[in-house]
Amino acid sequence: MTPSIRYVIGDATSPPGTGPRIIAHVCNDIGGWGRGFVTALSRRGPEPEAAYRRWYRERDRNDFGLGAVQLVPVHTNLWVANMVGQHGIRRAGGQPPVRYEAIEEALGKLAGHALNFGASVHMPRIGAGLAGGDWTRIEPLIEKQLCARGVDVTVYDLPSR
Repeated sequence: MTPSIRYVIGDATSPPGTGPRIIAHVCNDIGGWGRGFVTALSRRGPEPEAAYRRWYRERDRNDFGLGAVQLVPVHTNLWVANMVGQHGIRRAGGQPPVRYEAIEEALGKLAGHALNFGASVHMPRIGAGLAGGDWTRIEPLIEKQLCARGVDVTVYDLPSR
C-alpha cells in the first residue's frame, strides 16, 4: 500500500523517533535566511543555516539553484533538506515567490535521499507560508514525488494559540 501524507499538530523541527528522519523545507534562491520556518530551524542548531549560506556563497562551483537540494546532517539519523523552491522573497508582477516546478524537482531528489537512507520525511506545509504557494497545488507534488515512491511523509501544523 502506498503511504499517504500524515498530518499532525506539532513541531516539524523536532520529529519524534530515533530512526532515519529528514526535515524538509523550502528556501529561496537569493541566499536569504531569517524569516519563517528557518528561524525555528536555526533555534535548534546552526548547521542548516551555515550550510545553506556556504552553498549560496559558493554557487558558482556547485548545484545551488531552483530545484536543488542540500542535505545537512544535524544529529545521528537526522538531516535537514534545504530545498530551493522559491525565486526571491517578494511578489513580482503579481506572482508569489513559490516555484511549483522547482519544489517538484527538489521533492524528486529528496525522495532519492530518503529511500537511500530508509528515512521518513517531516515538514511544515512547505511553500505555502512566506513563499505564497497554494497547498492544494503542493500536496499532490508531495504525494507524487514522495508517497508514491514509498516514502513516509508527516506534515506538521503548529498548535493554535
